[in-house]
Amino acid sequence: MNLGKIRSSIEKCVSRVTRREDGSSTIELAIMLPLLVLLFAGTAELGRLFYTYTTLSKATAVGARYLSTSRNAVNGTTTEKANAKTEAKNLVVCGIKSTSATACTGQTPVVPGLTTANVNICDNFSTPCSPALNASPIKYFKVEITGYTYAAGVFNLADKTGLAQSTYYFALKPGTEARSMQ
Repeated sequence: MNLGKIRSSIEKCVSRVTRREDGSSTIELAIMLPLLVLLFAGTAELGRLFYTYTTLSKATAVGARYLSTSRNAVNGTTTEKANAKTEAKNLVVCGIKSTSATACTGQTPVVPGLTTANVNICDNFSTPCSPALNASPIKYFKVEITGYTYAAGVFNLADKTGLAQSTYYFALKPGTEARSMQ
């Protein structure tokens, strides 16, 4: 028996087995799929965060615009000023213009979990802001969201890692300042 022929046929067999690529794409998919799912979920969660912040920011702009055009917010009696601020808060939270403090109860807020308690309204002539608005004869209003924490969606990192919610999710604080037109 020729030892060279045997060695040659073994080398050919080993060479054929090592060059075969059957199933390699399945293994590559198994390695990359968790990473791709993580990237997709992270992108979706980041998109939700931007959507929530933008919606809150637009809601504060609506409240500030309402106050800047309201005669009662600047020149009204104490009750009329309070009613104008309540109407602005209701506009920010649920889009309803009402002087009732409970107008948004039972209504769908612009973002889940937002209440009128999260809306802070201040100005440079009666209700001081922190930091203070510039003192001037021109009247300004500032409408801001305080104490609203972004709620995680389906992909909740805090639940997956066992860490506190505040590690990953933080309070959103959009605000809008507007000059009074009255």
